[in-house]
Amino acid sequence: MQHTWRCAIRVADLGEFGIIARIVGRLPQFPAVLLGPGDDAAVLRAPDGRVVVTTDLLLEGRHFRRDWSSAYDIGRKAAAQNLADVVAMGADPTAIFVGLGLPGDLPTAWLDGLTDGFGDECALVGASVAGGDISSSEQIVLGVTALGDLGGRAPVTRSGARPGQVVAVAGRLGHAAAGLALLLAGREELPYPELVDAHRRPQPPYGCGPGAAVLGATAMADVSDGLLQDVGHIAKASGVRVELEPQDLPVPEPLAAAAAELGVDPLRWVLTGGDDHALVAVFPADVRLPPEWRVIGRVVEGEGVQVRGHDEPQGGWDHFRE
Repeated sequence: MQHTWRCAIRVADLGEFGIIARIVGRLPQFPAVLLGPGDDAAVLRAPDGRVVVTTDLLLEGRHFRRDWSSAYDIGRKAAAQNLADVVAMGADPTAIFVGLGLPGDLPTAWLDGLTDGFGDECALVGASVAGGDISSSEQIVLGVTALGDLGGRAPVTRSGARPGQVVAVAGRLGHAAAGLALLLAGREELPYPELVDAHRRPQPPYGCGPGAAVLGATAMADVSDGLLQDVGHIAKASGVRVELEPQDLPVPEPLAAAAAELGVDPLRWVLTGGDDHALVAVFPADVRLPPEWRVIGRVVEGEGVQVRGHDEPQGGWDHFRE
């Protein structure tokens, strides 16, 4: 009997510079990049004269699991959470830089999937993967830095909310948290694929960030740690109180159905789940908002966040709280 042996190539077989060449060969460069990978540093255009910068760290087992997410999904998610921070400042993303810690026995096909995920997510906003660094590691570590351009606009910070203004949200809330709950409960087979997919691959409303700046948003944040937590950051930075209206918080049918299946309150996912990377912003009360934005509350005198009709809420993600 004849046997056909298939030998998977590992990243260790390529070596550092072979890995870099493999990654670079899969990634196009957009016009903001004047000099891309290959030198000691990249050179980017900065037409505004200011650069928006953000960075995130993702650890295997802490932020993603390979048995739940494909390499492609992980690349999309890692890029998305950084690009969302850029648009939350009212800026247009221009580039990301990726630091990779990889086990030597990782198949190169997994690396290709990760690279394609980074590239495809960045392509949604016309940004480039313009460089990075690689090291061997016992577990997969992803360090991502994203850059953005303000296009002549003022940055939309967390500190501009004022009493009398309205609070609005764009994008999904609670979907990724519901998907994670389904995975943890071993209920991935339930007919809510959009919820599990939301955990694996968020869909930030990228255009709404710069759009909010044009509309006159006075404060904005990426909902990365949960609506309560991130609205709380705005309230604290602005020295105001935010009152949220529970009847205006979106609870679509898949979210309600999954919550009923698991015996939980879907509003908890909406209020404390952050990995959807929605945007929450504060606008003057007389601004006519496009349909992508939904008013969910108002800014008043005082401090903190209150969901009307509920006890003082708590929740949201904290990296150093179990």
